[in-house]
Amino acid sequence: MCELYDVTRGGYYAWRRRGQSNHAARDSELKENIFKLFDEYNGIYGSPKIHQLLKQEGILNGKNRVDRIMQECRLKARCARIYKNNTAHDRFYASIGNNIHELEATGPNQIWVGDVTYLRVNEQWRYLAVIMDKFSRKIVGWSLSVKRNVELSLTAFKRATTNRLLQSGLYFHSDRGSEYVAHKYRKWLKKNGVIQSLNRKGVMNDNAEMESFFHQFKAERLHKNEYTTEGELRATIIEYMRFYNSKRIHSSLGYLTPDDYEVIMG
Repeated sequence: MCELYDVTRGGYYAWRRRGQSNHAARDSELKENIFKLFDEYNGIYGSPKIHQLLKQEGILNGKNRVDRIMQECRLKARCARIYKNNTAHDRFYASIGNNIHELEATGPNQIWVGDVTYLRVNEQWRYLAVIMDKFSRKIVGWSLSVKRNVELSLTAFKRATTNRLLQSGLYFHSDRGSEYVAHKYRKWLKKNGVIQSLNRKGVMNDNAEMESFFHQFKAERLHKNEYTTEGELRATIIEYMRFYNSKRIHSSLGYLTPDDYEVIMG
């Protein structure tokens, strides 16, 4: 490859040792936030509105930078058009709101929450779906894939049910992502007696526990690290999940770990 691109071996290894520049690292982090907002609002917002949403969340970047990244990622707002109302779709969103907004978990396996985030491997994206027990903040299931779809999220939930007791009446809360409102996902939850709950439209902190977890994971394991293979990333995820559940103390849990909190309080 060095011969093909007329690069010396010394130059190549020097580039590898330098790692990712600060500018590239900031672009990568900003890209994840842009993707999340773009999906949250179903792809209807272009760069000016995405820039304003980022600003509202305290993520300050120039308009041109946001526009450039969205163009590089081919994120283009859907144009408004006249169409026939999908009454079934409208009824679905009207029937499911944030059903856990005023609920408090008093023990394990009462309320689970889930979300998906973007991770980078060798300049490519991977998608991590995670399920958390809201009572103890314990991670009970996760799945990693090259695609963000219903199979990714459903696999994470099914893995959670191999680790925990799935009881009828369990609440599951997520954002309004397409994978969570897909017919296959909703049908599986209903079949197993799970009550679905979704973020309220336009409310960004309805799933704060998952947002916090992803922030901690990236800050404590991914920041300034590069992964050239999915195996390396997967090994890091496995290690962190064990650490998070059994070693990492949480101020919201009285400075206990999720495992210890369930033993003492569950």
